[in-house]
Amino acid sequence: MKRLVVLFGAVSLAILAFLAYPFFSLLLSIKPGPLGFALTSKGAREALSLTLVTATLATLILLAVGVPLAYLLARFEFKGRGLVEALIDLPFVIPHAVVGVMLLVAYGPRTSIGGLFKSLGLVMESSPWAIVAVFVFVGAPLLVDSAKDGFASIDPYLEGVARCMGASPFKTFFTVSLPLAAKSIVTGAILAWARAISEVGALLIIAYYPKTIN
Repeated sequence: MKRLVVLFGAVSLAILAFLAYPFFSLLLSIKPGPLGFALTSKGAREALSLTLVTATLATLILLAVGVPLAYLLARFEFKGRGLVEALIDLPFVIPHAVVGVMLLVAYGPRTSIGGLFKSLGLVMESSPWAIVAVFVFVGAPLLVDSAKDGFASIDPYLEGVARCMGASPFKTFFTVSLPLAAKSIVTGAILAWARAISEVGALLIIAYYPKTIN
């Protein structure tokens, strides 16, 4: 057993060193003077503000629509469920630039749906709303999958007890299911938010302006 631990420990240290070294190399190569000037410039502040606002808004949208979807996938069997799960995970395998092209072709202002959005003030090209759309698209699988795992880990017996005590399905969801899955939901939200602020390729296609820090 000791040999196994030593061997696995050595392998683990190797991969951790491989992952950590680029971060430390980058940090050591940064000079405080130029970095401070760049971060305090007006353009950098505006880009940072826009990135944080749009990423947060996208995460809130994902929480509003992704949590109910995750609950349905975790608790109910229905025809086409596998297709829905595959569709949710599709952004994982699509190249970033292609995501931008897809969203522009589907929701750009010159399309029928995009024209409808435009009439509502939601222009899906070179606008903050286009940035939010990208962030929602790339972050959806992270939040939905994490929330789904959280709901699936809850013993259905607990929800059944609440129902037997007279709680409605909605009350059971908000007082039993949601609190028990909260940790997984928060984890998914953090991952989706982090994924959003790191996106580059899709933004260059659908929203080159206004500038973000991505």
